[in-house]
Amino acid sequence: MAALPSPSAADAATRVVALRTQHGPGLLGVPRASLRVSWRAETDDAGARIEGYQLAEGPEGAELVPSEPVASTRTAGVAIPGALAPRERRAFAVRVATTTGWTAWSEPLVVEAGVEGADLEAAVIGTDTTAEGPVPLMRTEFALDRVPASARLRLSALGLVDAWINGVRATDALLTPGWTSYQERILVDTIDVTPLLREGTNVVVLAVADGWYRGSFGFARRQAIYGDRTGALAQLEADGEIVAKTDATWRAGFGAVRSAGIYDGTVTDLRLDDPAVHEPGFAADGWCAASVIDIDPARFEPRSAPPVRVVAELPMQASAHDGRTRLDGGQNVSGWVRLTVRGHAGDVVTVRHAEVLEPSGDLHVKALRSAKATDVYTLDRDGEHTLEPAFTFHGFRYADVEGAEVVSATAVAISSDLAPRSTFSSSHEALDRFHSNVFWSQRDNFVSVPTDCPQRDERLGWTGDAQAFAATANTLMDAEAFWMSWLRDLEIDQTDSGGVPAVVPDIIRPQDMLMGGVPTENMGRAGWADAATIVPLAVYESYGSTEVLARQRSSMRRWVEHLRRRAGDGVVLPTGDFQFGDWLDPDAPGDRPWEAKVSSDFVSNAFYAHSARLLARAERILGDADSAAEYDALADRVAATTFERWGEEAVLTQSGAAIALEFGLAPTARRAEIADGLAENVRRENGRIATGFLGTPLVLFALSRSGHLDEAYLMLLRREAPSWLYQVDRGATTVWERWDAILPDGSIHSGAMDALPTEDASEDETGMLSFNHYAYGAMIDWVYRTVAGLAPDADDPGYRTVHVAPRPAVGLSHASASIDTPQGRLAIDWRVDGGVFEATLEVPFGTRALLDLPVTAQSTATVGEAPAPAELRHGTHRIVVTAPAVAASGAVVPA
Repeated sequence: MAALPSPSAADAATRVVALRTQHGPGLLGVPRASLRVSWRAETDDAGARIEGYQLAEGPEGAELVPSEPVASTRTAGVAIPGALAPRERRAFAVRVATTTGWTAWSEPLVVEAGVEGADLEAAVIGTDTTAEGPVPLMRTEFALDRVPASARLRLSALGLVDAWINGVRATDALLTPGWTSYQERILVDTIDVTPLLREGTNVVVLAVADGWYRGSFGFARRQAIYGDRTGALAQLEADGEIVAKTDATWRAGFGAVRSAGIYDGTVTDLRLDDPAVHEPGFAADGWCAASVIDIDPARFEPRSAPPVRVVAELPMQASAHDGRTRLDGGQNVSGWVRLTVRGHAGDVVTVRHAEVLEPSGDLHVKALRSAKATDVYTLDRDGEHTLEPAFTFHGFRYADVEGAEVVSATAVAISSDLAPRSTFSSSHEALDRFHSNVFWSQRDNFVSVPTDCPQRDERLGWTGDAQAFAATANTLMDAEAFWMSWLRDLEIDQTDSGGVPAVVPDIIRPQDMLMGGVPTENMGRAGWADAATIVPLAVYESYGSTEVLARQRSSMRRWVEHLRRRAGDGVVLPTGDFQFGDWLDPDAPGDRPWEAKVSSDFVSNAFYAHSARLLARAERILGDADSAAEYDALADRVAATTFERWGEEAVLTQSGAAIALEFGLAPTARRAEIADGLAENVRRENGRIATGFLGTPLVLFALSRSGHLDEAYLMLLRREAPSWLYQVDRGATTVWERWDAILPDGSIHSGAMDALPTEDASEDETGMLSFNHYAYGAMIDWVYRTVAGLAPDADDPGYRTVHVAPRPAVGLSHASASIDTPQGRLAIDWRVDGGVFEATLEVPFGTRALLDLPVTAQSTATVGEAPAPAELRHGTHRIVVTAPAVAASGAVVPA
């Protein structure tokens, strides 16, 4: 790299914007260590290039001290040496060097450090009850002689907690503190409550529910998975002094919420709601001293990713159905109904939720299994009431209300508060709708952890779904901090031997296993446990910071070494172990979704080789060439042996061929033949999808990268079942778990599973059917990379280098997409009209775009007035290609 310009040389045409940490904008109380900052630069100089950067830092309000300039084009994930002190507010600024000179310093970014358990004086308090029941309330009063200039509430819980100060909810965060591997880490939120405090007497009220900590959870409906007592931790600090903290002086009682469960919903008796609980001097009968719960303070740590919040509110249309009021929000969401009703004191209002309707018009509730998904309210007076549940969420589009007159209703959608990162639209209405469906499925399932579904008695962080969808998730939303938090729990829940569970946080193991017992059979399923390697590399490729690799390297190594030990001297894994395989292959028996066409032995060893290869890549990126070479050699041995034993039969299936091609198992001399066979399979099936959870994210890439774009579009745009767009034509607003969840005749799949029922469970409770499962939506990443033509570069990640390779097709003559990259907005808008391809490409400063245009031998390609170069830099560019290549999709778009 060239020498940096003189400190006196200025670049007035360039400025630094959007300075942030890896925790995202606006988060208070972040972890004190391993802080990293990122920024963007904008310029009016078409010839400018980034050459270096310089950081400055210091206490908030003080003059910032610059560090030494660094010659680098890096703008993402720059490490800050050392750690912040608890509660410290430190300011940072950055300037960059360009080929012209140095920019002005950015606006300062103030980062506020959080607190850990050891930094808190507050205790965890609760009641003595160890069973489900009414939600406890705890309160205290304290006096202030003046309004403070600054106040912070530190808030956490064993369970879920809401907090009010002087009758006002302290935060818009929901389901606090969220779900983590509670046996080792519980998050502490830092909340700015300065506007809520007043001179004189102040009142703090906490409500604590079972949530994931103690509630009835998992498909076995186990209780008290992490502990049999719920409790809250709160510490209120005003101008640096502790003015209130949870301890044995707090009083505890009960209020209107008689029960609250994530699966079953909330029961609320408004006759028991006493607003005076928020007023000074409240002294209700039956309240008693709160009890202190003994817990290791080391389990508490600052929040590092955005909390759950309301992300959308959708008006619901009301109609009459069978004596009840039917509500339709028009969109399948995770959340609840905010309901305004008119009724009388003592009326009981019941709200039952469902994703779809039966052909009869009734709510389809069988797929909920044992989850009641019902909120119940008892009214305290005559007149209008606005009703909302607490400490629960439902997956629903429809709801039935009975017991009162409905005045209005709103579907309240919640999610981890991740900013949308991209946009996509095209000339194909059904494809656009499916894109929206995938976005909503991610939003509905990214609720504290990446769940499989938001409605039935499951909602678990299945690792297979997560790894399959990780790349698409990163394209659709700013999910880096979300994944980093979840990956910490994945590592916590690994066994001593490195096995990775099928769900994270892991509640499948018996409770004593959570505390270090013997691992059970759910550890190490191929394509699920490989989330340990696949997700970190997907995050690195999309965001460009090595932090995720450095932090997860130990976890990645432990997983691959776990596989190596299981293989022993035989190179590949032993046969006969149960595997989920290519789960929900559409040709598998409906009640045995693991019996896919492709051998599970092939799949398990293909993922073994793939994980070893990904680990080798991470080792190389982090500078350990020897380890990289070792794991590459391991991957080569496993891949060769796997293909030799199972490859010939595997590649006769869509998933087997796609895996062989995309994971590098197919010998070089055989790749073209295998790709041709895959394409022939797709043509013979007229685009019919024949892949399950593991093959679906790979099959379109396997086709297009091997030159079979026609077949990829034939599959993408197919409308008959099984296909992606069949769901759209059946009215889906999210992605289905099963390709045929609603059959062509309008009937609903039984969801039958050949599984042993749980104790006392009916046969209906063992089914598996969800209308909000994002795994099959993983192909949307291919849509951005191939249809729109915007893809990050694996070797220069974070969209520092992008591949611009749009591919039009018959029936798809226009596409527009944007991605909010670490460098800025990357966007394309292309169309084919009159035999000419025209595109407007927007490239952010700091990115280089490598052009791979849809040309034929007859084409001419220009950018502006000049022949198209191989590479473009920042700016807005007009691209024209005559006689472009257009894929023959074979799909007919309805008029």
